[in-house]
Amino acid sequence: MILVTGATGQLGTAVVQNLLENTSANQIAAFVRDESKASVWKEKGVDIRVGNYDDTNSLDKAMQGIEKVLLIAGTDEEKCLQQHKNVVDAAKKARVKYITYTSRNLKDPNTLANKLMVRHFQTEDCIKASGLNYVLFRNALYMDTIPLFVGEGVFDTGINLPTGDGRVPFALRSEMGEAIANALLESSGDNRIYKLTGSESYSFDDVAATLADLSGKAVGYTPAEKSVFKTQMEERGTTETVVQKIVGFLTDIKNGQEEEVSPDMENLLGRKPASLKEGLKVLFNF
Repeated sequence: MILVTGATGQLGTAVVQNLLENTSANQIAAFVRDESKASVWKEKGVDIRVGNYDDTNSLDKAMQGIEKVLLIAGTDEEKCLQQHKNVVDAAKKARVKYITYTSRNLKDPNTLANKLMVRHFQTEDCIKASGLNYVLFRNALYMDTIPLFVGEGVFDTGINLPTGDGRVPFALRSEMGEAIANALLESSGDNRIYKLTGSESYSFDDVAATLADLSGKAVGYTPAEKSVFKTQMEERGTTETVVQKIVGFLTDIKNGQEEEVSPDMENLLGRKPASLKEGLKVLFNF
């Protein structure tokens, strides 16, 4: 049986949906905080296990009868590393066959501007030290984040970000969930790393050109100065914490941290992932 944590989140939902298409519901367990949000899974025969990453008792109960665990990274920035350790400890105690984790595909963890990403590699180290068999999914940035980065007024103002010529092999969250589900069904937990990226990397100049092509409007990209961008965000009332987080993401893109392209996702899907144009067409409802 496969246990999917965070099963009502966006990535967890995509994983469970794809598992249901390829295996019996009685082989899937969903670990959720709010059972009411998992009603659709319960109706389809998925085993619902209620708890959270802080509640070690609930984790111990959730691991009963489980062979494979998908640990989807937590969102509590201050507590998530300990939460991840709690899941790993529970999996080890229950002697699961192997554990998998949704990490990040970044070039050099030691030189990241966005220090929040370091926790992913600390979690990887925790998993490796546990002695459990493992599979790590190092995910590229979701293509789904592009509308958030470029803003609602992109077709009027163009794209103004401090990303320079940095490139990202963006991938749709839905396809990433499909690739992870396929790996969970196919893999034997052979201590391997999948780098889940699109088949091609793109700059924000490419993003602007693609949006211009899809919309018929003149959308351009202007590399912004980091200090100017920060000031503009602060003037819009964005909190300092959020400003630092967003600027960290964009600085890492500029510095080439996100640029690596891997064939792993294409191999798991059995087809090429959606191109930038195909993805943006869906995300912007063209």
